[in-house]
Amino acid sequence: MKKLRNSLRGPTALAALAGVVAAGVVLAVAELIGAFFTARATPVIALGSTFIDFTPPWMKDFAVTTFGTNDKAALFVGMGLTIFVLACVLGVVAFRNWGLGVVGVLAMGAVIVAAVVTRASVKPVDAIPSVIGTLAGLFVLRLLVTRLWRLHAFPDAPADTAAKGIERPTTTRRTFFAATGITAVAAAIAAGGGRFLSAARSNVAQARDSLKLPTPARAAAPVPADVQSPTPGVTPWLTPSKDFYRIDTALSVPEISAQDWELRVHGLVEQEVRLTFQDLLDAELIETYVSLACVSNPVGGNLAGNAKWLGMPIRELLKRARPQAGADMVLSTSVDGFSASTPLEVLQDGRDAILAIGMNGEPLPLEHGYPVRMVVPGLYGFVSATKWVVDLEVTRFADNKGYWTNRGWSERGPIKTMARLEVPKSFAKVPAGKVALGGTAWAQTRGITKVEVQIDNGVWTEATLAAEASVVTWRQWSYTWDATPGPHYIKVRATDGTGELQTETRADPVPDGASGWQSVMVTVE
Repeated sequence: MKKLRNSLRGPTALAALAGVVAAGVVLAVAELIGAFFTARATPVIALGSTFIDFTPPWMKDFAVTTFGTNDKAALFVGMGLTIFVLACVLGVVAFRNWGLGVVGVLAMGAVIVAAVVTRASVKPVDAIPSVIGTLAGLFVLRLLVTRLWRLHAFPDAPADTAAKGIERPTTTRRTFFAATGITAVAAAIAAGGGRFLSAARSNVAQARDSLKLPTPARAAAPVPADVQSPTPGVTPWLTPSKDFYRIDTALSVPEISAQDWELRVHGLVEQEVRLTFQDLLDAELIETYVSLACVSNPVGGNLAGNAKWLGMPIRELLKRARPQAGADMVLSTSVDGFSASTPLEVLQDGRDAILAIGMNGEPLPLEHGYPVRMVVPGLYGFVSATKWVVDLEVTRFADNKGYWTNRGWSERGPIKTMARLEVPKSFAKVPAGKVALGGTAWAQTRGITKVEVQIDNGVWTEATLAAEASVVTWRQWSYTWDATPGPHYIKVRATDGTGELQTETRADPVPDGASGWQSVMVTVE
């Protein structure tokens, strides 16, 4: 019985290994050939994007809350583990029943192809890398499984085989491991070659680096000297582009040539308008500081940032298109298929909603929407901040829905008033005596007029506000606390420019943003 268990355990493990190597070949070959197609044609990107499309709101919110801006890395890890397990199963199935193994591999290939061809801006021809990769993986699996069959047919040691007068098999464990090792190395080289070719063939990053932004027709208003909280450790008032949060549905950053970019404005309009990047460069651009926030940002979270943007007012573009009576929404669509539903009146009022081409004095970073994205003050990004935007459809909320609205989020996403305590951090240990507190508050389009601090359950005390640059940017604050030894809870709340106090009612991000007062526990020593 023990010998039987060992004989089954060995081939099963090796068959699983064969499945993993074959799966690696599928992905590597597709990556190599995919270098000559769109980036969204590679299996990993297509499968991951499809998974995101079908992710329920609660799972998406969990991922963002748990992993923050590392949510995509967590998705790739999860996908890797899933592919590993499925590959092991397919390897074992193919070893025991080749016919079922073939069906399983082809079924997985069909899933990959379906995921590829259903992506936005992907053509049927872009399925070629996945098809060839699947066939290559099937060939490798057959090669390795055949070696296992030979090995399993002669389980005895070479000496025993010779004693019985049986011809020694040409396949041994050593040759099997050599074959799998060589195949795995070749797959790794192919995958690396594919990434190298993709980078070499793309000149979008170089074009972005060489782009010289035009001088704005209206420069941003000067920023007061004392907008930064004096409390050490508080986040910079102006968020560096490299530190600006990124939450979107794009697993691979779309690379769009500015020369090829075009925006179409259509739908319920009197005149369809098409806009090129050169049209934007020639337009009367404005420069403005605007704070953005993600709807998934939890109370006290860091999914918010403040930057200087350069772009064309969307209201000027809509004047050309002349929206028809009854229209109340603009559905903006990204090149990767993401869409956002923005109230029409918000894009036509006095706020500086823009088609942005610049961020903090430089062309937009690729990951933040190069060459063009939307920036709309006062609304969460899921209904306004479309990156890599290529289409604006003037429509009605009753007729169309944005990407996340179809998944249970609200149609309109006005940013809620929020105060954040940044110093000290939760569970920090601080010395007794004078302790500097500080943080940031925001209520875009309304401004912040007051921030208050409460220690334990004591009275609310007004903090000192830093200067306000504008009502569409966040505002920082500071407070000096005379701390006594022991554990303490610190709460903060803000009042906006309309006189409305930030709500104490706790709410999760779904469906229209988190709310509540942040509470931080610290220990005074």
